Amino acid sequence: MHINLIFSFILIGFTGLSQSNGFEVVRSMELMDQIYEHLDKYYVDDIKTGNLSKTAIDAMLKKLDPYTVYYHESNIEDYQMMTTGQYGGIGALIRKKGDFVYVAEPYEGKPADKSGLKAGDKILSIDGKEMKNKNSSEVSSVLKGPKGTNLEIEVERNSVEKITITVTRDEIKLADVPYSGMLKNKIGYIKLNSFTRTASAEVKKAFLQLKEQGMEELVLDLRGNGGGLLIEAVNIVNLFVPKNQIVVTTRGRVLEENREYKTRYAPVDLDIPIVVLVNGGSASASEIVSGSLQDLDRAVIVGTQSYGKGLVQRTYDLDYGSKMKLTIAKYYTPSGRCVQRLEYYDKMDEEDVKEVPDSLITIFKTKNGRDVIDGRGVEPDRLVKQRKLSRLTATILQNNLIFDYATQYYYSHSTLASANEFNLSESEYSDFKKYVLEQEFTYSTASEEKLKNMKKTAEKEEFYDDIKDEYEALMAKVIPSKERDLEKFETQLKSILSNEIVSRYYYQDGRAIQSFKNDLYIKESLEILKNKSTYNTILGK
Repeated sequence: MHINLIFSFILIGFTGLSQSNGFEVVRSMELMDQIYEHLDKYYVDDIKTGNLSKTAIDAMLKKLDPYTVYYHESNIEDYQMMTTGQYGGIGALIRKKGDFVYVAEPYEGKPADKSGLKAGDKILSIDGKEMKNKNSSEVSSVLKGPKGTNLEIEVERNSVEKITITVTRDEIKLADVPYSGMLKNKIGYIKLNSFTRTASAEVKKAFLQLKEQGMEELVLDLRGNGGGLLIEAVNIVNLFVPKNQIVVTTRGRVLEENREYKTRYAPVDLDIPIVVLVNGGSASASEIVSGSLQDLDRAVIVGTQSYGKGLVQRTYDLDYGSKMKLTIAKYYTPSGRCVQRLEYYDKMDEEDVKEVPDSLITIFKTKNGRDVIDGRGVEPDRLVKQRKLSRLTATILQNNLIFDYATQYYYSHSTLASANEFNLSESEYSDFKKYVLEQEFTYSTASEEKLKNMKKTAEKEEFYDDIKDEYEALMAKVIPSKERDLEKFETQLKSILSNEIVSRYYYQDGRAIQSFKNDLYIKESLEILKNKSTYNTILGK
């Protein structure tokens, strides 16, 4: 079929548009049709029409917002993964390190784990095809495939032996709730990672199990949860608020998108005290849950400011097995606020996206009369000050030294104390320090960089000779010292290293349990929940 005939069919779909807008659409489509036709007829080389059209579509959508996306039939699995959490594969996290991709963490009970693949295994080849110099996405594509099909994976283990392992792919469902359990003092904990179609059911199941174990207060962890299905967010809020309560309202340019989403079922528990954890990675559906529970004074929000995504997307089926996800509306929490932080629509070409200006920020009221604002994500009721990673710690992580040391540790220790009881001993940390000092890497401190900039300024202003001695003395104190910084940041490094080691024996559950020991968010939550007057005061009761 000729290209311009294809576009003629497309144009038929625009007859319902307003007259002025319809003319612009038809005019634009006709120009696109002509450009394609001229390329097809006259371009010096044969053009790959499919690639060219996808590039054109992606470039067009990029001018709008990051959430309006075209899913070509070749990557429709990405869409299915986003909405269902399911894919056909081996069930393992992988990471790039040097020239190869490594198994970072097999999921407990999934094909990679059952077949004997271990964290730290270097993937040499898959079905005889060498994996050297392949990136993580390329290796991931090879590992994915239909349930029941086999893979022959050759790995190098602990830099000692090469083995070939047969793995049978299965349907992998990533849990929306990867971990739930009791913290202490009858406080339950539920970690929610995503909002796929099973999210509310998984949260409800975990909640009821914890209630059977004696839970009297709840911590709901939405940190790093980038969102998902809006209706699942509504259903999760429904667990804790009465039926027929407005949770979120959507407003769009098309009248049909102006909707109210209310709770539809009887709640599970109207009285249990709740703390919700958020951070900069909590977005979209996470902000609907945290924002609405905050507006309704049903939970205390603890953490750092959330991402600020107040936009709603809907997916439409297109021809030839492709789909389009596009932004159709903004959403508003019960108080009437929209948490959207960035103004995608007002940017000019090549301009950076700007935040909603302070002059347009509006104050809204919660059910109990507390002040909340729009345009800035969800601001926590209790702010947790994050401890930043030291330059040394960041460099050690970037160079995979903790990952590699944990691999060595695993193969030299056949067993480990329970995830809750394990503590890295002083002799073990000394061994880690020795290992780090044997590696070749460099780093700088922020203080060193600022002093160097100050020196340049002083030299320009001809003051440097006057402060040279003081400058050199100060510089000597801030120039990195691996030995000194390994001591200075011992607590930080031991926490991260312990977490990685525990995961080798007890998988994701162990990692979660071990992390609670030094989790400032958890500590703040426990402080709030153990004191009812503090909890009620925060909520304005």
